[in-house]
Amino acid sequence: MPSHTSNTQPPRLLHPRNPHQGRYDFTALCEVCAELKSYVRLNPAGEPTIEFADPAAVRCLNQALLAQTYQIKHWMIPAGYLCPPIPGRADVIHYVADLLAESNGGKVPRGRGVRVLDIGTGANCIYPILGSQSYGWKFVGTDIDPVSVKSARLIVEANPSLHKLIKVVQQKQPSAIFKGILRKGESYDLTICNPPFHSSIEAAQAGSLRKVKNLSTASAVKGAAPLNFGGQGAELYCAGGELAFITQMIRESMVYANQVGWFTSLVSKGAHLPALKKLLLRCGVETVREIPMAQGQKISRLLAWRYPAQ
Repeated sequence: MPSHTSNTQPPRLLHPRNPHQGRYDFTALCEVCAELKSYVRLNPAGEPTIEFADPAAVRCLNQALLAQTYQIKHWMIPAGYLCPPIPGRADVIHYVADLLAESNGGKVPRGRGVRVLDIGTGANCIYPILGSQSYGWKFVGTDIDPVSVKSARLIVEANPSLHKLIKVVQQKQPSAIFKGILRKGESYDLTICNPPFHSSIEAAQAGSLRKVKNLSTASAVKGAAPLNFGGQGAELYCAGGELAFITQMIRESMVYANQVGWFTSLVSKGAHLPALKKLLLRCGVETVREIPMAQGQKISRLLAWRYPAQ
């Protein structure tokens, strides 16, 4: 029987190693990104903030955060593409680092010897950026969208610190996840993924409208506002939504069980977990982990699994 670990009580704070604790220091952020000044305003409490429902403001905030904390001087995404919340994405990196530490004497492994596969890296290339700059890991980022692939490659090319640590490739089989990417003889310590949540473009559009409405009332609260903003096609939806995508990922993972240490995926909807865990049990995994994460009012969880060593 596989071992299962879960915690039904979501954390109230970011991961202890996450550098994005507390309120944003807009004075310091504006020093590294002068453009951000034009978006900063005072909230009702007289504290500096930005309008988180404004995609240009959120993009500029991300540029400042990446420059200040990760020394990424050039980061730009095409209009309308997913603009991710840096603190929440950094949390994923630090939690998966804890998984890798379990087989490394409790110490997070660092350096290029750690190989990570990012499924659906997007135009923003955010997980490879954060993971490579936080721990020195080497990444391969994949995506089915040629515009996302081009954008991610441009980000890597524009920042010398990323050149030897990140490779971006296009998944040329849109119906596949690992097939065509994980080749014979290759191995990865970890795979990560933020799967498309919605099942259709209509559902994605409705979700975006709800998000903007919520942001209009919560933007003064640090942690409640920095959500995903924007998004195109495969970034937001696929047939069957999140449940279908992760189900396929689990089934495909069986084929590559000997080539990957930990498979992981974000799961936005907790109601999907029972079915996914049952499937993992049927697939013969050795260990299943459910890791709760929260940023303000945003609650999610990371599902991780690994197969018995052969």
